[in-house]
Amino acid sequence: MTGPGPTLEAEWFLLRAACSQIPRQEKTDRIRRLSCQPIRWKSLFELADRHGVQPLLYQALVDVEDAVPRDTMPVIEQRYQGNLHKALFLSRELIRIVDHLSALGIEVMPYKGLALAEQIYRDIALRQAGDIDMLVHPQDLQRIRAAVGELGYTPHLSFSAAEERAYLQSGYEYAFDGAAGSNLLEVQWAIQPSFYAIDFDMPGLFQRATTLTVAGHPMKTLRVEDLLLVLSAHAAKHVWGRLVWLCDIARIMSVPTLDWTWIASQAQELRIVRIVRVSMLLANRLLDAAIPPGAQENFPKDPPSLSVENDLVNEIQTHIASETSYNVESLAYFRLMMRLRERAADRRRFMQRLVLTPGPGEWQAVRLPAMLFPLYRFVRISRLAARFLRS
Repeated sequence: MTGPGPTLEAEWFLLRAACSQIPRQEKTDRIRRLSCQPIRWKSLFELADRHGVQPLLYQALVDVEDAVPRDTMPVIEQRYQGNLHKALFLSRELIRIVDHLSALGIEVMPYKGLALAEQIYRDIALRQAGDIDMLVHPQDLQRIRAAVGELGYTPHLSFSAAEERAYLQSGYEYAFDGAAGSNLLEVQWAIQPSFYAIDFDMPGLFQRATTLTVAGHPMKTLRVEDLLLVLSAHAAKHVWGRLVWLCDIARIMSVPTLDWTWIASQAQELRIVRIVRVSMLLANRLLDAAIPPGAQENFPKDPPSLSVENDLVNEIQTHIASETSYNVESLAYFRLMMRLRERAADRRRFMQRLVLTPGPGEWQAVRLPAMLFPLYRFVRISRLAARFLRS
């Protein structure tokens, strides 16, 4: 098994055990055995926080409290309570925002974050709170900006008219700052930036939406089958760098009513079969998540692809366990994104969009007048070329 190196190896294995998808008693026994090793508890808590799984670690340690140093449990319990308070605050804000937008006739769909915690974990305290994520229709963005402004939220970035038109085509989200912090609210009209070349059917996501209750308040969210595909693509974009993303996927994989035939069909249509398979394999290896028979039947093992996927899983597993983050603007990152696509046509499409699609980085690097806005494509090419030469 791959660990993060000698400095945090014991802590890494204990954290994985706490997040694993195994029966409770087996998990307790495993953690008890691992806790017999010299554990640097402060480092373990920092590792859990970095991977977004601090509440899951606390839940697991409660069952082996007698094996944890007496002065240690209050520390992790305090962090757990702090996360719960933040989740409750975000829940109130989410309800306030959704109610205000609904009163204006604006359809929105919370996902990830609190909605995911309720939908998959059945408890907002069990998933580390971050921000508020909502899917929206692009035609509603101007009204949403004005509406959340009435609630005290301000755009994190500002764009010119030309930049805004381009960003609606190439980007995917607006972040808003609130009184409690920056980037507290993110509204998304797409799942990813367009250059990743994974074009989800956004109207279809809304049409297939299901209803759940967040803090006693009903609201729409993604159907669980769509959620598995969306979270796999999101995790791939970040090279599966945090355990929490695999915990989410592992818990969805365990839902007994999943329509794996539909999931596989949709993955083929989106051309992300390899991304979904790598996500499941990583959840299986790192968290002991069983790959259901329905998934095995509908995602058959193709020998040539299997070799590529195993190499990818080995590489990504090492990255997840490391203490370094992936440079998402490096040539190595873009090569990895291409290897995650099973078809040559999609790799070409990714590279073409990557090279020819300017964004906020180019607009901030060079200020061009509106009449010269099309020249930002050449700014993009030159910036990428310079970056690759430095790699």
